[in-house]
Amino acid sequence: MVEEIPTTASLYAGLSEVIPLDQNLIVDSSTKELKPFGEILEQGKPKLIALYYSMHNCPPCREFTPLLSMLYEEVNEDEKILEIIFFSGDKSQEQFDEYYGEMPWLALPRGQRAIMGKNAKRFEVKGVPRLIMLRASDGACLSKQCYEQVEKEGPVAIDQFLAQK
Repeated sequence: MVEEIPTTASLYAGLSEVIPLDQNLIVDSSTKELKPFGEILEQGKPKLIALYYSMHNCPPCREFTPLLSMLYEEVNEDEKILEIIFFSGDKSQEQFDEYYGEMPWLALPRGQRAIMGKNAKRFEVKGVPRLIMLRASDGACLSKQCYEQVEKEGPVAIDQFLAQK
């Protein structure tokens, strides 16, 4: 009997409900390069996916983003543990471009209202900043709002999410 090799679609079926695997995401803020979500997952194989709802003109967001950037770089130093996807509430493309230019992670292109709205409803997003933590292997929601936990505990919070079964 031939053993079936799992496909990206089967490996990340739970995550595909959050973001379709064929949805293009911005992978580089300077070049605006786009890649399908499934391809990004296949290449990086992160253990955690965070959805980061934020916007340029939100003071708490502006304070948290640099801390989250440092944490992102630290936890991914040796291997890809955490992937973050920026969901922008910015009112203009210029605001989006300026703010996303400060971030080292992925972004959902501006104007993807259906995906943003569906997930805002699913995860009860009522304001920003909002950081939602998902397990990459099955898309399970580990926290609908971990912004304060991550802000206070840093890498310890990430370790706690990794330990959740």
